[in-house]
Amino acid sequence: MQRPTPAAVLELLKPITWFAPMWAFACGVVSSGLPASERWPVILAGIVLAGPLVCATSQAINDWFDRHVDAINEPNRPIPSGRIPGRWGLYIAMTGTALSLAVAAMLGPWVLGAAVVGLALAWLYSAPPVRLKQNGWLGNSAVALSYEGLPWFTGAAVMAAVMPDWRIILLAFLYSFGAHGIMTTNDFKAVEGDRKLGVRSLPVMLGEDTAARLACVVMALPQVVVIGLLAYWDRPVHAVIVAVLLAAQFVLMVPLLKDPKGKAAWYNATGTTLYVLGMLTAAFALGSGGA
Repeated sequence: MQRPTPAAVLELLKPITWFAPMWAFACGVVSSGLPASERWPVILAGIVLAGPLVCATSQAINDWFDRHVDAINEPNRPIPSGRIPGRWGLYIAMTGTALSLAVAAMLGPWVLGAAVVGLALAWLYSAPPVRLKQNGWLGNSAVALSYEGLPWFTGAAVMAAVMPDWRIILLAFLYSFGAHGIMTTNDFKAVEGDRKLGVRSLPVMLGEDTAARLACVVMALPQVVVIGLLAYWDRPVHAVIVAVLLAAQFVLMVPLLKDPKGKAAWYNATGTTLYVLGMLTAAFALGSGGA
């Protein structure tokens, strides 16, 4: 029986995508306000769970169910190229799901619950007949929650070993909401292909200009709420830092709105970086208050 090479498996699991959930997990750890010195084993286990397990598994699931489309658009991907032969793509996705649940179970019931939700969204996002990715509203919501909110919740839950403070959950939700806009900017790179294949991304449904304006509003609005909350929670310095980061994003949004398709990748490398720095600032604000 032909088997895939380790290099092909690693390419299937797309390590570059692991950063976002691992960063959100770190924000959860910081926002807990608890010292990390005695919790490094569970922190490291949580980082592995967020990135190389749950996120990597979601990539394998997506590539397996997209194998026929990739055979047309990206024939060099591991599955359509034959470097992941037969049904090995599905076996890797199923094994990753089982391993992720096993590690999550060892980290406590709240972490297990978050992992179950994240993995369920991963299968629903790609697998027929649901395929949330076919709709820009639903698909982007699933990815935003999986990449930001759930890892943030998991990081805090790993540290506290109980249900995280409601303020942590609120910030995780707000930044998940904003990440929906980031997902929309990602869709600009595939507008023509999505249109041909019947994928109803927001740029396809709303038009590129309207989708870009919506993405900017969705990214900015929760950050405005976060600034207000930090000020209300007596964290003025952190509120000012998040406000400055948001102001810089407004500047970067101007060229994005003028040329959404041409500037989307540029904005993701600049504006999104400021967005995630704001996440960490907000996490430190909560952590400094012993949330």
